[in-house]
Amino acid sequence: MEILTFVYILIFIIFALISYAVLQIKLFGMKVNDFWTFIEANQMLDKLYNFANQYERMSPQEQLIYLAEAEKIFKAFDNVPDALWEEEYDKYKEVLTKYKDIKMIRWAGDNR
Repeated sequence: MEILTFVYILIFIIFALISYAVLQIKLFGMKVNDFWTFIEANQMLDKLYNFANQYERMSPQEQLIYLAEAEKIFKAFDNVPDALWEEEYDKYKEVLTKYKDIKMIRWAGDNR
């Protein structure tokens, strides 16, 4: 009986914490889905940042993948307040710079 009571209390505490987190996200003026997308985009930002630092020359296929993933990140970061991701600003800026460079290279190649 004591174990069952303990399990119920733990379930209640977990439910209360999840509810509190959702409430805080909504009070911050965001949708929960936007916040979850931001978390996933933040993980992808780290991968793209490392990729941008390692590879100077990318194949056309790698460029397309990089551009598509970067655009997803930019959309996700636009949906959340800047205060949430100011720690990641340097990585974001580096990915954005590489994105612009690739766009310019592809644009110059298309105009030849």
